[in-house]
Amino acid sequence: MKGKFFFFIFSVIVFVNANAQCAMCRAVLESEEGQGAAQGINDGIVYLMLIPYLLIGGVAFVIYKSYHKLKK
Repeated sequence: MKGKFFFFIFSVIVFVNANAQCAMCRAVLESEEGQGAAQGINDGIVYLMLIPYLLIGGVAFVIYKSYHKLKK
């Protein structure tokens, strides 16, 4: 149980600090003087990447709870 907790914390820390821009987006946005658009694009990519994981996690949680309920 302790190992799973540390793995989760490590995953969250690495995920939060990830730069999610592709090479072409990075090249175009680095030439811009203000980095506001680059940060917005990066946040948008991370947001879009997070949604499928939340959906799959939610479905897995519902399946786990229903399976656990049937055992009782």
